[in-house]
Amino acid sequence: MLFGRLLVLDYSRQPPWGPLHGVAVACYFLQHPRHPLAPGDPTASWALLYAYLSGGQPAVDAVVAQARRRNSHRHRGRDDRPERQVVDLPRAAIQAPRIFVTTIVDVAVGGSFPAPGYPDLVRSWAESTVAAWAPAS
Repeated sequence: MLFGRLLVLDYSRQPPWGPLHGVAVACYFLQHPRHPLAPGDPTASWALLYAYLSGGQPAVDAVVAQARRRNSHRHRGRDDRPERQVVDLPRAAIQAPRIFVTTIVDVAVGGSFPAPGYPDLVRSWAESTVAAWAPAS
């Protein structure tokens, strides 16, 4: 199972996999919304991809930090910082797309998820996922 292999690499926290864990998981769940671990509401996954594509890893880090602050017992779910503006998930009320230009199979490159080129493959995966969800022009 490719997703399981990817999670092992992600949880190693070693670059290039660890820093892109949230982005890879968001791509996977937006492409596989019926996966048993997929969230019922894809909004957080969409927010992470939007942040990544518009601001790179620093934007992802900011979204993750904000989520951690909101989940902290110290803040009781409050975050006094201004909320980062996120575009709504397109077609949220419509069935998820079924065709994607880039999938986990492409990122896996034969199942090894090679370090060289991995960030570029994840960016392509994120772009493909967002493009498939975007409304037709």
